[in-house]
Parts: sequence; structure tokens; C-alpha cells
Amino acid sequence: MNRSTAWPIAVRSTDISGPLRALDGLENYSRVRVFISSGEDLIGSVDIWNRGAATVPVPRLIDAISKRYSPLLHERQVRAQLMLHEPPRPVLPPTTVSVIIPTYERPDDLRRCLASMVAQRTPHQLDILVVDNNPSSSAAAEVVADFPLVRMISESRPGLSFARNTGIRHALGEIIVATDDDVTAPETWIEKLVGPFVRPEVAAVNGHVLPAELETEAQCRFEAYGGLGKGFTAFEADGTWFRTRRDAVPTWGLGATANAAFRAAVFADPAVGLIDEALGAGTPTGCSEDTYLFYKLLKAGHTIVYEPSAYVWHRHRATMDSLRRQIYAYSKGHVAYHLTTLMQDGDKRALVRLFLSLPVAYLRRAVQRVRRHSDYPLSLIVLEVLGNFAGPLALWRSRRRARKLGRSAPIVQEHRNVVSVEGPVAQDSALQPDVASVARTPGGAGR
Repeated sequence: MNRSTAWPIAVRSTDISGPLRALDGLENYSRVRVFISSGEDLIGSVDIWNRGAATVPVPRLIDAISKRYSPLLHERQVRAQLMLHEPPRPVLPPTTVSVIIPTYERPDDLRRCLASMVAQRTPHQLDILVVDNNPSSSAAAEVVADFPLVRMISESRPGLSFARNTGIRHALGEIIVATDDDVTAPETWIEKLVGPFVRPEVAAVNGHVLPAELETEAQCRFEAYGGLGKGFTAFEADGTWFRTRRDAVPTWGLGATANAAFRAAVFADPAVGLIDEALGAGTPTGCSEDTYLFYKLLKAGHTIVYEPSAYVWHRHRATMDSLRRQIYAYSKGHVAYHLTTLMQDGDKRALVRLFLSLPVAYLRRAVQRVRRHSDYPLSLIVLEVLGNFAGPLALWRSRRRARKLGRSAPIVQEHRNVVSVEGPVAQDSALQPDVASVARTPGGAGR
């Protein structure tokens, strides 16, 4: 078996802050990907080739981790000792955090997601809100009925952006968390994700997205494509970073709304507003509603923090057909994002990306594949290029579609925790005048 193309890959995690345990149940795998944490902090990952052996013993696990992360672990230990002599860091006071979960006919995924949401350990008041984007079906309502603390509303306009915006308009929290129904989270996730909001300049926090499983070729290929995670190193971007970029602003490297949190007030900021409903899953453009939201936040001078320890587990698509559709959609959406920044924001840096850096990147990847420095299929690279060419027409179709369905009206923040809406919202059957009256009982829907 070729080492570079072997799948399935077992996914395991280990905490090095306590005694390590052998990894077992690996007899059907040639490789195991181990995600390493130290207490509540996510450090990184390492691949271990077990070649069908049922167990990776502790000595081999220690060897693999130390070879890759020994200098980093020593540095972290030194920092931890130094922090013992520092004054306590400020902590975000308890507040209301709204968690918005759009769903479309994935009841099993939704059940796993909600189980992890209600298990969160946090002093904050959680307002968990499911937005059913297929209200003609009872599948989501039947799941939510088993979670009394979860409320549900409906959004009949198809598309992830419509669903997220409807959730934002009904959210009760000062902080709004975006995630997906195919995500599960560790019980410390909310605490890690909202912690950076103790700094007043922070408007958004993005977390890491790890694969829940790597059982199929498609799931492994998606990780090779880039996955949804953005690495194990914390960083942040602000208005200065935005303005000093010479190429297009790479907001796609800042995270994704599968794992993101925002101050609710930013959606009432006219310089930011709601999510662009011509972008995203379920529209002809296919994606990039989140990258454009990050763009608007940075352009308005806000700060975005990437915190890898605020991680979630994502269930990637399992079949190659679904992966091809996903990659094609991502490629359309990437071009649509740049055209949007060009046409709506007058940002000519998009032209550098579209006509220089993007073609060069594809050429470099193709050469790497031909020289066998990569096992990423040429067929998928060609599919990405075709998706790029389809991007302009997809954006035009999406804009026309959003106008036809009726865009969500802007939000006006009158005062803390009170949100009013300017004007009617066409086709938004979920909206009610008093958002607090949306049913909190099992199966309740604000329709």
C-alpha cells in the first residue's frame, strides 16, 4: 500500500497532561492520526503508521509526539512557569451566548450536534437555536423535541446564508456563535471560543475544525485539499493587516462559520451588516459567505482572533461524488468572493488574485502532482479550475436569486439585547415581532 494514499485513517486524540494510554482498535487501519492536547489546549497532530497492528503502545506514542513537538512542549512548559508569576488574566463576565445551528434534512447529525451543545460547561447563559431550512419536513422538529432547552424556528428560503441571517435576527445573546449541524464540540468549546471577547476590540473569534473521521477516500482527500481547519497556531487579523495586504485579502485563511463567534452588535453596524445572501451553500455560488463577512469586519477596522484550542469535530462528506460537488462549489464561491470585493467594495486587489496568484497556485500544484511530490489528483485540480470559470455566472445567478427570494432587512441595534428590524422581510415566514416569544418548548417553531 502506498504510504501517501492509504486510507482509511483512524482518528484518535490524546491528552499529554496526564498518563498516556495505548491507542487501540486499529486493526483495520494502516495509519492513525493523533490529535494532541495538553489539558484544554490543542497542540497539534501526528500521523503514526501502525500497518494494521491493533495497538500503538505508549512508548511508540511518546516517541512520535516527542520527535515532532519536543521543542514546542519545552517552550510551553517555560511559558506556563512564567505565567504563575503573572496577575490573573481578565475573564469575560457571564453573558448570553446564542448558538445558531442551521439544518437541512440531517437529523442524525443534528442529534449528535445538539447533544454536544447541551453538554457545554460554561457560566454563560446559552441560547441554542436551530434554524430549519426545510420546514416542509418534520425531521428537524422531531430531533429538537428531545432537547427542551433548544428552540427552533423555520426559514423557507433555501440557502445557508438565509438560514444563518434568520438565526441572527432571532438571537437573544450579546455573542452569536455560528456552527453547522454536522459538527460536534468538546464540553469546553464555548468557553474557549468566547474567551477572547474580554478584549473590547475583538469582534469575531474563529476556532479550529478537526475531522471527526477519515474513513473514506473522499474524507481523506478533503483533508488533503485543505479541510476546514486553519492550523494549530493562534493568530489575529485587524484593519492594519487588511490595509497592508498587496494581494487579495486572504480571509479564507481566517476560519469558517462552522466554528465562529461574533459580537451581536456587528450585524447592526452598517459597515458590516448581515451575511451576504448571494453567497454560501445552497446558492449558485456555493460558498464564501463567511469569507466575505470576515472581509467586511476587517475593512470596518474590527479584529478577528483565530483560537485553535476552541476546536470542533466536523463530519466530512463520505463519497467522492459529494466531494467533487463540494470542491466545485468552493471553487465557484472563491471567484465569487473576489468579484464581490471588486464590485461592491472597489477592491482591485481581487484582480491580482484572479489573474496572477490563483493561476500560479494551480500551476504549481499541477507540477507537484506530475513530479509525484503530491498525490492530490489532477482531476480534482481541473475540477477546481472549471469551478473558477463558472464563478462569474454563478454570482450573477445568485444575486438575481437573492432579489427574487427577498433579502433579509438590516438589523438596527437600539440598545443592549433589544433588536428591531427595518421593514418587512419577503418570504421570511420564520420572523415574529417578539423574538423572545419564539417557542422554547420541545418542537416549538416560530412559524
